Amino acid sequence: MSRTASPTAQDFVPFATAALDFHRALNVPGGPLVTTRAELDALHAHLVSLHGLLDAHAARTGQLVPIEGDQLSAARTRIWQAADHVHAAYHAAPRPGSGEVPDREACQGGLPEGSPELTICQRHQRTAHLVRRRTTRADLHAPFTGLVRH
Repeated sequence: MSRTASPTAQDFVPFATAALDFHRALNVPGGPLVTTRAELDALHAHLVSLHGLLDAHAARTGQLVPIEGDQLSAARTRIWQAADHVHAAYHAAPRPGSGEVPDREACQGGLPEGSPELTICQRHQRTAHLVRRRTTRADLHAPFTGLVRH
């Protein structure tokens, strides 16, 4: 028996999409621009949240429709990879006050820059723990995510 979400359930994803489009239109002008650490932190939070949503869908859908679940799992993996790259970009961005660029490994020690600057690292570490439980190294490094079932 197939289960689907109630058609009366409020769907907030289109609102989140519209908010991102609106944010980009208002806050990202044309031409060269250095992305701030605050913007990167917000993007990382968004990607981690999207990862959680895809994880929930992949787990539930995979029980009923395995092929769809596989595709959602692949999307979840790619969103995690995007979050990992945004996390790396955060560490490549200069600090607001000094312009200094910290080492990426600095986040392993907790909050070397102090709160709230490295809450991105805490969020990243928490999500990485989930990723390690749900995916393999091969999944994370595979050039192709399209799983084929016969």
